[in-house]
Amino acid sequence: MLLAALAAGVPGCTGGDPPAPAELVLATGPDGAVFREIGAALASALADQLPETRVVTRQTGASVENARLLQEGQVHLGLSSLDPLAGALLSAEDPGGISAVGRLYDSFLHVVVPSGSPVRRLADLAGLRVSLGPVESGTEFTATRLLDLLGVRVQALRMAHAEAARQLAAGSIDALLALTGIPTPAVSDLLGPTPPRLVDLPQEAEALADAYPGLYVPATIPATTYRPLPPCRTFAVPNLLLARSALDPAVVEVVTRTVFTESARIAARHQEASRINVRTGIATGQVPLHKGAERWFRSVKR
Repeated sequence: MLLAALAAGVPGCTGGDPPAPAELVLATGPDGAVFREIGAALASALADQLPETRVVTRQTGASVENARLLQEGQVHLGLSSLDPLAGALLSAEDPGGISAVGRLYDSFLHVVVPSGSPVRRLADLAGLRVSLGPVESGTEFTATRLLDLLGVRVQALRMAHAEAARQLAAGSIDALLALTGIPTPAVSDLLGPTPPRLVDLPQEAEALADAYPGLYVPATIPATTYRPLPPCRTFAVPNLLLARSALDPAVVEVVTRTVFTESARIAARHQEASRINVRTGIATGQVPLHKGAERWFRSVKR
């Protein structure tokens, strides 16, 4: 039924009426991740713009799964960090199957350990029990790439950020890695009487940026993000909103307009989304803009 709706385009659209597909499915992320919160806010805004459309979110492992679901035609829209899209996902038989609606905000790699942990740098995780995020997540992709680059071997576990935070608090794991926007709920939930610690990654960030130019930027999680934790040096990765290239351009134009004109509403419960803006929205790296997104960006430049 979903594929049929895609193929049918926008039935019932007449004159100046907004496109009205029967259903629009947005792939988001796991418990405790910013993707899930931002996705829910975006879906609510889209439902108002497309009143005849059932806009639903689909909880996923995040970036890698979202890109796969888009390629398979199981969803119409999906959130993803940029780095997994630079490899096999865009060199498949149909490399034009995924397009970008726009760049949203950046995710920061968090390495979270208990306050009394001896871990002071990434290499200290060797042999420890470490959550690398959910299966097919951007965290799993980027964390695995970083650990492989540095030759660090850990006891890798896969779980949602919220579950990883619970296990870290219980002492069942030694560290959690989360590539996500700031603040991320899973880390904020740990800020009790004995808050955890964020591991600085200045050298690791430089090594990753050198090995993969254009994808990773050394960055700092500000002290205001997780009070009373101090600022933490790490790296950032851009996040994109993706669409199936086959999705009707008129629909994607509405989606693009909603993202960039309703950003204050989308950011109401999450400050990171306040970074969404037209100026950086077209900076989608190697992922081409969808025709509908191009149409909207051209219209606002006139």
